[in-house]
Amino acid sequence: MLKNLDAMDAELKELAIALYEIDAFKFGDFVTKVGLKTPIYFDLRVLISHPKIMVRLAKILWTFAEECPDITQICGVPYTALPLATLISADSNVPMLIKRKEAKAYGTKKLIEGNFKQGDHCVIIEDVVTSGSSILETAFILRKEGLKVTDTFVVIDREQNGKKNIEHHGIRMRSLYTTTRLMAYLLEANKITPKIVKNVTDYLLKFQAPIISVQDKRLKTPFHIRSTKTKNAIASKLFNLMETKQSTICLAADLTKANDIIEIADLIGPHIVLFKTHIDILEDFSYDFIKRLKDLAKKHEFLLMEDRKFADIGNTVSLQYEKGIYKISEWADIVTVHAVAGPNIIDGLKNSLKNINEPRGLFILAEMSSKGALTVNEYAQSAVSIAQSSDMVTGIVCQSNIFSNLGLIQLTPGVKLSKTSDNLGQQYNIPESVVNSGADLAVVGRGITEAQDKLAATLQYKKELWTAYLKRISN
Repeated sequence: MLKNLDAMDAELKELAIALYEIDAFKFGDFVTKVGLKTPIYFDLRVLISHPKIMVRLAKILWTFAEECPDITQICGVPYTALPLATLISADSNVPMLIKRKEAKAYGTKKLIEGNFKQGDHCVIIEDVVTSGSSILETAFILRKEGLKVTDTFVVIDREQNGKKNIEHHGIRMRSLYTTTRLMAYLLEANKITPKIVKNVTDYLLKFQAPIISVQDKRLKTPFHIRSTKTKNAIASKLFNLMETKQSTICLAADLTKANDIIEIADLIGPHIVLFKTHIDILEDFSYDFIKRLKDLAKKHEFLLMEDRKFADIGNTVSLQYEKGIYKISEWADIVTVHAVAGPNIIDGLKNSLKNINEPRGLFILAEMSSKGALTVNEYAQSAVSIAQSSDMVTGIVCQSNIFSNLGLIQLTPGVKLSKTSDNLGQQYNIPESVVNSGADLAVVGRGITEAQDKLAATLQYKKELWTAYLKRISN
């Protein structure tokens, strides 16, 4: 930087005190975005109520640009860094981009707003870095659009692996403050006590954010490698089945007669890896039907998934899973679960498996394929967080590439050979499109069950989905 170091230090100290006095720093017991407990919390959202301090902070943050003379675009991480990025853009006359938290469901469906061209050098502006996940997610989207991302300017580095994560992905991180430096400024100004400093210092030594990867790595990693990265036995089995059978089809057998289900399971069983039922729509359910279906699953090597979509409190789902006329826990390898009830729903399901000796798994619903579904934005990310915390989770039901965990399977419904919709809000996408959007397993229903030649249709879906997968991991 061109500024005299002593003058810069004095300015940073003065600004640190100003931030403390507007409650941008809080001390107590908090939890960070990545789930780490912390005795210090940074809340720079309060800046919008203190424009003079925000302007000062934006100006001093932009002095990092003196070391990066070829910047042509600025992108602030939503939402706290957006006001800072806006001020910097207006003051420096460098164009600004906005990364949406989700793609628009209409119009151009863009994730990046603003005018840019391939090869533009974009710097990312961020307020606080813990694991670096927000910066990496932003860089991932920008790079997919052809932008060059090599630098990020950050207000506060929490010193919890974030810088290491970010630089591991080829991005230089420059920060105005580290937590340690902030503590020193505030202690010198008698704003905090030595005890607080010790608590924070001890915390930093003990707790580090996990090493993370961006989503693209999941899409490029073959199934046989990912089978070794999962915590769930059913997920490992599915990965290996997909590799062995060269199939990524989950058949949605939404039929109402037992014999119809048995007939199609026997016909196309050799070419699928997962057979999905809605057992409560069956008009002639019997335990003999379950026995016949299980025998076919064993014969043709596919797994059974009851698309129950559990969504109640732990005690209720425990009873729904184990009891009643269907006794789902006894025969379904996998069930589907809504995240709306929170993580305790998984505990409720686990409670029903005390007398089950075979492995079981579940798919958490993060996004749905129906038009106008409310499973978007923060809800979807919360569902992902729940999924990543349990060894009972096989994967995530979603429409897009919203997670990076190699050991989880993305199951995407709404697949047809042509992009269409029905009159009840179901939206369909073609095989290559869903695979490129992250799908490991694709749910195919009426495209097969209503086909005149069901076996031929199955083979066509199988070929197109597997070809798209091979293309995805090789590009």
